Amino acid sequence: MTHHGSERLRIVEVDPFDDAALDAWHAVYAAAETFGYEDTATPWQLGEARVLLQEPTSDTWAAAWSGVLGDGPGASVVSAGWMETPLRDNLERADVTVHVLPEHRRRGHGTAMLAHLEGVARERGRSILLTEAHHAYAAGPAGAGEPGPEFARARGFTLGLGDVQRELRLPVAEELLDRLAAEAAPHCAAYTLRSWVGPVPDELLDGWAEVTASLMTEAPVGDLALEPEVPDSHGVREREGSVARQGRTTYDTVALDVDGAVAAYTELVTTVHEPGRAYQWGTLVRRAHRGHRLGLAVKVANLRLLQAERPDIALVTTYNAEVNDHMIGVNELLGFRPVARLAELQKIL
Repeated sequence: MTHHGSERLRIVEVDPFDDAALDAWHAVYAAAETFGYEDTATPWQLGEARVLLQEPTSDTWAAAWSGVLGDGPGASVVSAGWMETPLRDNLERADVTVHVLPEHRRRGHGTAMLAHLEGVARERGRSILLTEAHHAYAAGPAGAGEPGPEFARARGFTLGLGDVQRELRLPVAEELLDRLAAEAAPHCAAYTLRSWVGPVPDELLDGWAEVTASLMTEAPVGDLALEPEVPDSHGVREREGSVARQGRTTYDTVALDVDGAVAAYTELVTTVHEPGRAYQWGTLVRRAHRGHRLGLAVKVANLRLLQAERPDIALVTTYNAEVNDHMIGVNELLGFRPVARLAELQKIL
């Protein structure tokens, strides 16, 4: 328990089926996440968090906690904690976040929440905590002087990987997409591109499971202690169901080699909770297939798909590791511009 004057913080696990409790938790999380970064923050929406908590998939466990001040009708939530643990691989890892309402910061509430999460992580047999801290682009990869990274560093986290958040205004001119597609074409003539909306076609499912599982370790990981993920076709279908219930729609493009194997993929996602906006999720070219401009080819084809299907989308947000020169180069050709940063931090318990 944290004492500050007469304040006593109670940390309670959120019942995801208690609408008032979940709403109060999410309000604190969203307010804290966007404070000072109103133009660039990308908080999870309430409906998305609800699905994850109410209907967990077999490969991930998730829970949320509220830090409550006072009792009875006068009680108020001032801090919000979150944890996800992978269940199929990376069994030492727990992903955590801690948020405190701006007007209640510097009173020990964040420290108390983090200590609680560390206790839960240990109970669950986890020894590596991972977290992400959004911060201003100008503050550099480590986020010096920014509240999120400084809080984490003061409590034993170290920077594992620095990411840059970039935005692209849509529509991208057809002439530019035509020119970039033509630039890539001679390099990837041996490959076939396929695009679709929603669930992965059955005949591509196993290849998709394999390429998406390898994203975690084939993309730059910096100093993060990550293990390869286990490809799992059933898990892909399960996650697709979860994504649909969250109000999200996926737009996908793959490059297939001469044998029909998935050599590269890219995925864009929209959500009913944020009209006009899309997020770039994973993009990966398998190591054996690099050097054929496949990253550019799949991204151009997928942007065409999104623009054809969803002319209402005006903005795409993406995150790239600072060190991923190749993918950053592709994004800059398309017109993405840096707007903020994300520090991926870890703590070994």
